[in-house]
Amino acid sequence: MMDSKPTPKYLQELYAKGVNISEYLREAYGVAENTPEILELAYDLQAGSYSAVMKNEEYAKTKNALSAELADIILSLCRPSSILEAGVGEATTLRGVLQKLGYPIESYGFDLSWSRVAYAREWLASGGISNTVLCTGDLLRIPFSDNAIDVVYTAHSIESNGGRELPILQELYRVARRFLVLVEPAYELAHESARKRMELHGYCKGLLECAQSLELEVVEHAAFPVLLNSENPVALTIIKKDVQTARPSSVFSCPIFRVPL
Repeated sequence: MMDSKPTPKYLQELYAKGVNISEYLREAYGVAENTPEILELAYDLQAGSYSAVMKNEEYAKTKNALSAELADIILSLCRPSSILEAGVGEATTLRGVLQKLGYPIESYGFDLSWSRVAYAREWLASGGISNTVLCTGDLLRIPFSDNAIDVVYTAHSIESNGGRELPILQELYRVARRFLVLVEPAYELAHESARKRMELHGYCKGLLECAQSLELEVVEHAAFPVLLNSENPVALTIIKKDVQTARPSSVFSCPIFRVPL
């Protein structure tokens, strides 16, 4: 454990050398899990890389297939009037989802890293999407009101939050109005080398068990057909909520006190 925190400049140097920043910071801070501070630092260093890799034709093809599959799943559940990607990153998934949905819809996204939100705004604009509302936010304290969004989904957003699956799931479910759709790593579907990799990176585990322990209505849990990395098997978990009361007047709320914003 280090006596002082590593400087941003030093972290930039390590990142340029290919060092896994999350792993390095866990060791530096003497913690077993990726804390929000660790993730924010790591995400800020990565900012720009997700939209940049979309220039790779093969990767972009797979990523767009993931977005299209996710959009089809959402439409098979309902025709939402609002949608939220929690942990939107640089919106490389959200843009494809909105394009595949193909109709006017309230769309939102938040991310822990302000820098990634800035890149997300640029990436959406480059695809002709200008009406999505983006903001910063923490999966543990989401700045949205209860039952505010018809469909809340994640795509590898819970991934790096191993150890905090239960409170994150509670927060996501709180904000969802009709469905919560999770596309996240599935430790139970992974072979041994993939499991070791997931453990090394502090990836999430047991989302199905968490949902069941909270007595949520899981309508599907199965392998997701599109993989960005063969060493990172992914499961689709669909949770139904279907609130019948009126939608809150304010979509946003204080992440601490839950009062409308």
